[in-house]
Amino acid sequence: MNGAAAVVELTDLRVTLDRLLYQHLPPEKCHGRPHAFIYFLSVHNDSPTAVTIRGRKWVVTHEDGTQQVVEGDGVVGQKPVIPPGGKFSYNSYHAIGTRSAVAEGAFVGVDAKGRSVLARIPPFKLQVPTSE
Repeated sequence: MNGAAAVVELTDLRVTLDRLLYQHLPPEKCHGRPHAFIYFLSVHNDSPTAVTIRGRKWVVTHEDGTQQVVEGDGVVGQKPVIPPGGKFSYNSYHAIGTRSAVAEGAFVGVDAKGRSVLARIPPFKLQVPTSE
């Protein structure tokens, strides 16, 4: 072992996609990515200990095989503490230049016992409606 702290994937810390909306962006605002998908997620803490979310990593795989990786501290500018039995809900967006992509990732944090934890964000499809 290299001395790095082990990360525990908590099965009692789960992420749900609550809602997904599509919005077409005008050319002057899209920067080559005219398809915006607004997602609403909840992180549920079904464990017996509080969890603080400290960061996230997203991987968006476009239909042409290219990937966009987004990593950062916190979640929408926060580092939420989720009590046992609680949840944290938020919304944000991904903008893509292809007609479809798959978004997935993980939240990382620490529980009240000081253990590093991870909660996977299940994959979900970003698909431009056929009417567009």
